[in-house]
Amino acid sequence: MTDRIYNFSAGPAVLPLPVLEEVQRDLIALPGVGMSVMEISHRSAPFEAIIGAAEADIRALAGIPDNYKVLFLQGGATLQFSMVPLNLLTEGRTADYIMTGSWADKALKEAKRVGATHETGSTADTGYNRIPTDAELEFTPGAAYVHMTANNTIEGTEWHRLPQVPEDVPLVADASSDIFSGPVDISKFGLVYAGAQKNLGPSGVTLVIVRDDLLARSAKSLHTMLNYAVHAENGSMYNTPPAFGVYVLGLVVKWLRANGGLEGIAAVNARKAGALYAELDRTGFWKPTAQPDSRSQMNVTFRLATEDLEKRFVKEATAAGFDGLKGHRAVGGMRASIYNAFPEQGVTDLVAFMREFERVNG
Repeated sequence: MTDRIYNFSAGPAVLPLPVLEEVQRDLIALPGVGMSVMEISHRSAPFEAIIGAAEADIRALAGIPDNYKVLFLQGGATLQFSMVPLNLLTEGRTADYIMTGSWADKALKEAKRVGATHETGSTADTGYNRIPTDAELEFTPGAAYVHMTANNTIEGTEWHRLPQVPEDVPLVADASSDIFSGPVDISKFGLVYAGAQKNLGPSGVTLVIVRDDLLARSAKSLHTMLNYAVHAENGSMYNTPPAFGVYVLGLVVKWLRANGGLEGIAAVNARKAGALYAELDRTGFWKPTAQPDSRSQMNVTFRLATEDLEKRFVKEATAAGFDGLKGHRAVGGMRASIYNAFPEQGVTDLVAFMREFERVNG
């Protein structure tokens, strides 16, 4: 097998090695089928079994209630920035957006094209380095929905609680970068969406979990492929779905279930993030960018005293087999993305590398 380096990329991101090995083994021909998963008809019994098992495992993993539909769509989370308001922002109502980073900005921009919006709370004044407190959130009475970005990949912050939205207002979450990283109560949400390429699988498939009653808001006048109700009625197969992506996503969910479920992966993620933040806080040489109570367990962002030193660190780290540590171009610095599938040993080895880098350059 080709030697693998540590992939700290924010996405497309690391996949579980056992999943990659299973895909490799069965890529030419699925057992009992005689064709690759990339060749079989999406209307065939084998693929119906694949997508059905993926949904069943997702429901079992996250305890999804029966009154929610699980959809496998395309277009990434970015298309959901438009589909959410197109389906849920009905005439005469306002959509509330909690502003916690660059992706929330993008989501709001698309919603403004559809109807009335309101920034219900923002931490832009501090460079999005924290999650707002409940006292900072001011909701619109009777809002169509409240939109939150569960984890902010660029700024390295994450919600560790849910915003206290009014009881009759659906909470919508972009959970692309922390979905299924720990226990979640889906019943607290009206809709959850996530691009797969960070915590669920390869790029090309988007998971949407939507409460049944919200499907009634999807107007028949909507373009067909933008209509949640149409996708729900057709079991995510109105058109050819992203078959390969659904197949790999299903394997990733099985891997999660086999390794302790959401409680098990939460413990692993806490250990990984805890070890890395402990090193960042140890001497003051490293400068974490997110406020401590808002730090992400998925995307650890930090800086050094100078940009030249940061460039040296990224260059030397890459040469040593630690790939993807350069921060997002919008904010600079460094970012270590340690999603579910990222191995604990990778964090241990990175910490050792950081200590040596600090010894030489501190």
